[in-house]
Amino acid sequence: MLGKMGSGDIPVRINLWQEGITNRATMLILSKTARVLPKPSRRRLYEYVRGFHFHPGKACPHRAVLGIETSCDDTAAAVVDETGNILGEAIHSQTEVHLKTGGIIPPVAQQLHRENIQRIVQEALSASRVPPGELAAVATTTMPGLALSLGVGLSFSLQLVGQWKKPFIPIHHMEAHALTIRLTDRVEFPFLVLLISGGHCLLALVRSVSDFLLLGKSLDIAPGDMLDKVARRLALAKHPECAAMSGGRAIEHLAKRGNRLHFDLTPPMHRAKNCDFSFSGLQHVIDRIVTRKEREEGLEPGQVLSSAPDIAAAAQHAIACHLAKRTHRALLFCQQRGLLPPSNAALVVSGGVASNFYIRKALEIVADATQCALLCPPPRLCTDNGVMIAWNGIERLRAGVGILYDAEGVRYEPRCPLGVDISKEVGEAAIKVPRLKMKI
Repeated sequence: MLGKMGSGDIPVRINLWQEGITNRATMLILSKTARVLPKPSRRRLYEYVRGFHFHPGKACPHRAVLGIETSCDDTAAAVVDETGNILGEAIHSQTEVHLKTGGIIPPVAQQLHRENIQRIVQEALSASRVPPGELAAVATTTMPGLALSLGVGLSFSLQLVGQWKKPFIPIHHMEAHALTIRLTDRVEFPFLVLLISGGHCLLALVRSVSDFLLLGKSLDIAPGDMLDKVARRLALAKHPECAAMSGGRAIEHLAKRGNRLHFDLTPPMHRAKNCDFSFSGLQHVIDRIVTRKEREEGLEPGQVLSSAPDIAAAAQHAIACHLAKRTHRALLFCQQRGLLPPSNAALVVSGGVASNFYIRKALEIVADATQCALLCPPPRLCTDNGVMIAWNGIERLRAGVGILYDAEGVRYEPRCPLGVDISKEVGEAAIKVPRLKMKI
């Protein structure tokens, strides 16, 4: 059951596309309020836009879906057709704002979504040259994510489908990440997917568009969250090479010239024979290392250590080894149970952390050892984007699942597991993983 939508999300109203009108469509959008409302408000604030110029091209020969993504800190939209063509896309990143505040503040993220969603959707539609009347459906992330952010996207989308009289397809954010690979590569079901991002970490067997078996998940924080926290503890925002980078990118960049062997970090849960993950303990160990090095170097917290590259390299390596070992066990479990094809099995890695090439290399070693193909979407499709949401909508449209012709009562759900959880069965199998040499 989906969670209750906050009444403070400001709705949008979009005038119905009228046949024969090719040069202009008039939109009503989310009001750009000057402040973030401290409480959900029942007032509905509307702001008219005088209209935007729209220049339709030829009629779209294939069904196309508009995808909208606002689950965290990126406002994104895209139009994708059923052949996999990306007809138009746009994105507004909030990274620069959140770097200044030291992390994502949900009300700030909400306000930035409100201020940018109309423009982003307009840009994606205009670039696609597909009139709203020719769209097959609107697909939007409704779960999981930040409640305030999800609410903005859902509120906007429900106004769109109501005015355009189009089907609505609610999208699970992690399902979209998992299926993105089928947009870029010819991947058949079933396949194993490792989803790693700033908010999620899980291993799942993908048996169809809407059929997932959950083999393991993080018991605390996600790897991307840990990388961000380590970057903040190392004050990398003050490092001249990393000032404009996200925490994860800064760690990867700095680690290239660091020596991971200067710090001995044991990967978490090395005795637990399951596929679950844990990163908070490792983060606390690194915190203590940083505190010790600050004393040794005579620095105050917030100053950049000379040993920061070495700490970054050790942290990145420990995360990579932890992810690799759990993924190795998941592959062995699936192979022993006949859940993956005996030949040409695929390991898909997606999510924002999948753009880290050091971690990819560790997973390549696992894939080679288990005779699987490692597949990753291009880096720009690993992070949150509208393309993956639109494509997930196409996948569901073709499969005929989860398509709502009456969107009344749809709610968002900040917390929502993916698929059927069989992690207990995986743990009971207690599969021993052979030691691999992680020479990266």
